[in-house]
Amino acid sequence: MTNNAPAPQSKKQVVVAMFFIALLFFILGFVTWLNGSLIPFLKIVCNLNDFQALWVTFAFYIAYTVMALPSAAVLSRIGYKNGMTASLGVMAVGALMFIPAAKTSYYGLFLLALFTLATGMTLMQTAINPYIVCIGSRESAAMRISIMGLFNKGAGIVVPMVFTALILSGIDQSSTSTAALAAMDQVAREALRADLASRLVTPYIVMAIGLVIFMAIIHFSSLPDLDLQDEDQSSTTRFGVLQFPQLVLGALTLFAYVGVEVIAGDTIGLYGQHLGVEHFLKLTSYTMGFMVLGYLLGAVAIPKFLSQKNALILSATCGLLFALGVMNSSSTDSSIAQALIGWAGVPVVPNSVMFLAMLGFANALVWPAVWPLALEGLGKYTAAGSALLIMGIAGGAILPMAYGHFSDTSGAQNAYWVMLPCYAMILFYALKGHKISSWK
Repeated sequence: MTNNAPAPQSKKQVVVAMFFIALLFFILGFVTWLNGSLIPFLKIVCNLNDFQALWVTFAFYIAYTVMALPSAAVLSRIGYKNGMTASLGVMAVGALMFIPAAKTSYYGLFLLALFTLATGMTLMQTAINPYIVCIGSRESAAMRISIMGLFNKGAGIVVPMVFTALILSGIDQSSTSTAALAAMDQVAREALRADLASRLVTPYIVMAIGLVIFMAIIHFSSLPDLDLQDEDQSSTTRFGVLQFPQLVLGALTLFAYVGVEVIAGDTIGLYGQHLGVEHFLKLTSYTMGFMVLGYLLGAVAIPKFLSQKNALILSATCGLLFALGVMNSSSTDSSIAQALIGWAGVPVVPNSVMFLAMLGFANALVWPAVWPLALEGLGKYTAAGSALLIMGIAGGAILPMAYGHFSDTSGAQNAYWVMLPCYAMILFYALKGHKISSWK
């Protein structure tokens, strides 16, 4: 039995493989972090409260739970490379479904389109994460995933700016604030909502065309396939992966992590909208910018200066501190942002928003650190183990909804307490959970 893919014949083949995987990570990031701008946008178009608007994250991330095991089954039949190709085709279908959604402004169609997009992304995630772990040594896996994260979160910096430029071109952004909408009469509000909805059609047609082009590129590329097992799959059972405590606890850790990552990246626009921050649709870029800094640290420091375990401890500790900062710092004073980013000419934001953005740095190293720790020693169960970890992405569906509920009932700033137990779980996995090898 082998744990790794066949070793590439040359360094060039490794570089080529990482190039194509980096391309897919960029696509994943572009589509994923579009949600941060889409949530406050659809809140306006479909006349929603915070809880209702965060059904975007639920529809998107619940697909990872529903479709993870089917994705693993698909990969076992068609292989990892063909799985990547098929995933892009499914995503293209999801992008096209935004056309009838935009023309009708029916929220349910938007959610169905997002679920379809995420179904394709689930198949892709189930393929590329074990792929990037297994093309080299386990000790440097977090470093490789950190490099991939630079492409993923780099897309997250770009996409809010692209979204705002394409969708809000010719519109005064101040007219989309909560206060401005409340001051409009019913006719003016409906006219603005119809105009905004129609602006989604062209960008998603372009996205669908781009995904089909990338589908062809991956299909005809020289990307090698993985062969993660030599034994008959009949010797495994569907629930066999549950015998590995480090994997099950890793999936729970990823549930907590993806929840706080999505809260930091996707609710920052809503929170900024509440505070009257003029450029609230671009605020996801702030969180992604700090995530890029975190991934740069991982790419440089892991494993030479920082072990995967210590990276996880650092992430959890920073997460707890920054989450407390979000809850307890000023929602009007911007001194922290002025000190950290004001010198670069970046528009400053209130301190509580800045702490929320800084959670991007705390979150960056969790995903790359958990994967190699959780998949250690799985052998023929690697594909099923990968699917279980992907199911942990359901945290991005459920925890933001919890935030949305408490935001509507107890205030947007106070509701960020939901992140504290999540970072506590990450800290537990870093200190002890990943070392548990038996349930006995």
